[in-house]
Amino acid sequence: MIKFLLWIALLLIITGCNMLPQRQAQEVGTAIPAQWTAGQGSNPAAPDQWVDAFGDAHLRALVDHALANNYELKSASARVDAAIAQARIDGSGRWPQLFFTADHEQVKIREAGFGASRFGVFEALFGLSWELDVWGRIRDFRQASLLEADAMAADYYGARLSLAARVAQSYFELVEAKLQAAVIEQSIEDRTIIANLVRGRFQHGLVRGLDLRLALTDLANAEAQLKQINNSIQTITRRLEILLGNYPMGKELNVSSLPPLPAQIPAGLPSQLLERRPDLVAVFSRLQAADLRVASSEKLRLPRITLTAAGGTRSSDLTELIDPRAAAWNVFAGLMQPLFTGGRIQGEILRNQARVEEVLNFYKNTALNAFREVEQALAAEEWLRQQEASLRKAVEQTEASQALAIYSYRNGLIGILTLLDSYRSTLSAQSAYLSVTRQLLSNRINLYLALGGNV
Repeated sequence: MIKFLLWIALLLIITGCNMLPQRQAQEVGTAIPAQWTAGQGSNPAAPDQWVDAFGDAHLRALVDHALANNYELKSASARVDAAIAQARIDGSGRWPQLFFTADHEQVKIREAGFGASRFGVFEALFGLSWELDVWGRIRDFRQASLLEADAMAADYYGARLSLAARVAQSYFELVEAKLQAAVIEQSIEDRTIIANLVRGRFQHGLVRGLDLRLALTDLANAEAQLKQINNSIQTITRRLEILLGNYPMGKELNVSSLPPLPAQIPAGLPSQLLERRPDLVAVFSRLQAADLRVASSEKLRLPRITLTAAGGTRSSDLTELIDPRAAAWNVFAGLMQPLFTGGRIQGEILRNQARVEEVLNFYKNTALNAFREVEQALAAEEWLRQQEASLRKAVEQTEASQALAIYSYRNGLIGILTLLDSYRSTLSAQSAYLSVTRQLLSNRINLYLALGGNV
């Protein structure tokens, strides 16, 4: 008996020495700089309620509607509930398992010379089993499931951020498309005036028929552009309706203009990203869960101590089932030590260790990509701001040149090609300016999303 107790104590010491690795979120495989390298050393942090930063009540309403009705998000929420339930299942082994069965049996006995007799037998049986979690194997298994449930909850939070970003970007794309359509409509009106001007000059013999055909061709091309942008509007609208959880009927949304770019966001540090980004939080929780599963599988080598109990009553009289004097029961305490399992336990340990290595490297790669997204968004904002400023000047110049071109054509100083080219340049500059304005807003959303900002 003393040897047995000493053996148990030795196993407890060995198990106690099997410590879990002390993970740090900064384990990304490379040095993290003190500040962001792009954006002139700025250190942006995730703002609270970044949707409100755009100051667009319509956008806020759309995002709230999507968060309440989007079916992908509801699926993600159900996965969180399933993970929590799984953690409850995995932790149930810590508690005694009690079962009760009731049965009734008809028995027929034949006796020589007496015929057959029938009687019924009632049974009320119970069984109890309980594995004592001496080494913490079941506890580790349950804790791993809880961490995986935490990871699923972080995935859900990330899905909320992603959904809000997709709604906002689709909304801005829709606003831009409508503004593009308005610019093209104005260009069609201007080109119609030009076509009528050239037609009048042609009828008076002042220009050749080629001039008229070129003007009409240019007008038709502008009309085709309008049809194309209208098709884009309905495509974006239906995509946005799906995000909102609505039927994609292409119902027109009343939008007017793009909001101004929000002000610069407050300072933050790259290292803070590791604890703020939902995807990084999720992967880190899965890494810790994988460590616990390794620990749990290693404890399969240790003996299991179980308590079992069984008992009940059996009688032909139903009333005797509740008589405690008729009950019989027994209790067992057992110890099971694995000796040979054909490599099953070792295989499970190796599988879980490989899973740790997989998740660890995935975490490092996810972290590097998270840093890249922030750096890229910061750098893109600088270039897009410069592009916007250049295109603003281009719009001003083309609008001025357009007025000079129509004057020069009326006075015969330039040909039809130069006149039409001035109108095409104006439309192109206005279209590019609207596009880069929307890109600035979309890039800011990408930055908010990359930083893990709240919605």
